[in-house]
Amino acid sequence: MDTKNILSKCDHTLLLQTATWTDIKKICDEGMRFGTASVCIPPAYVKQAKEYVGEKLKICTVIGFPNGYNTTAVKVFETEQAVSEGADEIDMVVNIGWIKAKCDTQVRDEIRSIKAACGKKILKVIIETCLLTEEEKVRMCRIVTEAGADYIKTSTGFSKAGATLDDVKLMRANVGAEVKVKAAGGISGLEDAQAFLDNGADRLGTSRVVKAVQGLSGSGY
Repeated sequence: MDTKNILSKCDHTLLLQTATWTDIKKICDEGMRFGTASVCIPPAYVKQAKEYVGEKLKICTVIGFPNGYNTTAVKVFETEQAVSEGADEIDMVVNIGWIKAKCDTQVRDEIRSIKAACGKKILKVIIETCLLTEEEKVRMCRIVTEAGADYIKTSTGFSKAGATLDDVKLMRANVGAEVKVKAAGGISGLEDAQAFLDNGADRLGTSRVVKAVQGLSGSGY
């Protein structure tokens, strides 16, 4: 198990409602120290975090989070503001009700609009797998691919369950070759993280991997 490789695939995450700038600064310090792919933080802290880390660390933030039922116009505005303030990556939540109602065109158009607002920045689409049937998950894999997003992501971590290996395998098998997979929610540590990577995840949303590495004696960090 290559610890540095695992860390390089992690979006070190803090999205608690109670997060303060002191908390955000701490995970930015950890992200830089441990070489994580990014830190994933609330939109309100993007500008301050980007000014703090500069080009040493990617800043990821969330849009329409965690329920996804904001209007498309609001999500686009959120995205434009986040990008203008320094966000490098955007994790958006889709409208779950639209998926349930088979409003595929609306879902696809919304993702395309947000991707346009991202410009060259990375867009990850959170589909909240724990609320979807298998048919809906497969349909979302197709929609995310057609919409031109960079990643499909399992979960917000704020619903009734997080990522599962079965969902990652399903997504990997059904998205286009150009779309990557992010597993998030409930990843418990290094072994769990490795299992998700081995089963098709390209990126992990977690706070626990850095904590696990910090607990290793002789970790070199």
